[in-house]
Amino acid sequence: MAKTLEEINARIASGEAVVMTAEEFGVLAADEGVSAAAKKVDVVTTGTFGPMCSSGVVLNFGHSDPPIRMGEITLNDVEAYGGLAAVDTYLGVTQPSRTKGIEYGGAHVIEDLIRGKAVRLRAQSQGTDCYPRTEIDTWVTLEDLNQAYFFNPRNAYQNYAVAVNSSDRAIHTYLGTLLPHLGNATYCSAGALSPLLNDPTYRTIGVGSRIFVAGAAGYIAWEGTQHNPNQTRDDNGVPVGPAGTLAVIADLKHASAEFYSAATFTGYGTSAFVGIGVPIPVLDEEIAATLALTDADITATIYDYGVARRSRPSFGRVTYAQLRSGEIEIDGKKIQAGPISSISKARRIASELKTWIAEKGFTLTAPLQPLPQPGSQGVKPLEIRHEEAI
Repeated sequence: MAKTLEEINARIASGEAVVMTAEEFGVLAADEGVSAAAKKVDVVTTGTFGPMCSSGVVLNFGHSDPPIRMGEITLNDVEAYGGLAAVDTYLGVTQPSRTKGIEYGGAHVIEDLIRGKAVRLRAQSQGTDCYPRTEIDTWVTLEDLNQAYFFNPRNAYQNYAVAVNSSDRAIHTYLGTLLPHLGNATYCSAGALSPLLNDPTYRTIGVGSRIFVAGAAGYIAWEGTQHNPNQTRDDNGVPVGPAGTLAVIADLKHASAEFYSAATFTGYGTSAFVGIGVPIPVLDEEIAATLALTDADITATIYDYGVARRSRPSFGRVTYAQLRSGEIEIDGKKIQAGPISSISKARRIASELKTWIAEKGFTLTAPLQPLPQPGSQGVKPLEIRHEEAI
């Protein structure tokens, strides 16, 4: 029998809701059947923890005396955007340090703030009548800031590539170092725990959905950049390659370094591991059927990153169960496979979100607006034109 979100939230408020992680639900459905599992469980929690390069924070420093309209801004020598009014800025995780290069960047500044460390703020301005100050050099902590919140344009990819390299040299990518001649394979997904793989057509996930972001309660703010609902899907409706994404927002002051970590990738630069967890209400058997899928049911596409083109050649598909075994096969050759995301941390996130719901009354919100559905506009490539500006 179908349930409503209002009924589920009432059960959460009364402490009667049955909550399971996606892995736990998969085991229950295998033992008792999807129909029985759908009746028994109210909410399934998901989680993922991997590098999410399209992330960053909005900060407000407050006004100095005399005031300044900050133009050129650095935090620990990492450039932040200075085109947001007087003392607002946006700091992206991949921005490198001017003095340390790719060994330290925006992601590290954000982690320093979360950990309570002071960071050096330096800013310059041309000066105006209402903002006469022309420079500032000081130290700030997260506690000093008026507002500090994540605004991540692209998180929680619905599925992602399995990367290999057929070329004759090692290459350094955002999916790690890929050895020549198909020497290894890397991937970045929590598989059956991954949020958007558990609701592949975005029935319960949309703008306004309340979620877990780096240890803080947050929201889905919009579709993520490069959201592509038209990716090829399997018989279960699950995309087999990069598809949906989420733009998310959350209070940095409530974040935890347990669920956010700066990283440096050799030959690529800085990024940030961000923990995202999404609760999914078990409204009916249709949703339950997808929630019951395991790593053996979900596939990803193997792409050749040794070919420097937007449309890379494919070596077919592989299940996440095969990937988690540590070895896959391409054209009869056995290849070592390893993740750059953390399945143990994804499990921790799903379990933490389960506790929030079952013990702390974290209720769910219905989407205010659905994410773009299959059949809507997909991702457009950048076309290089050599035309005079008109």
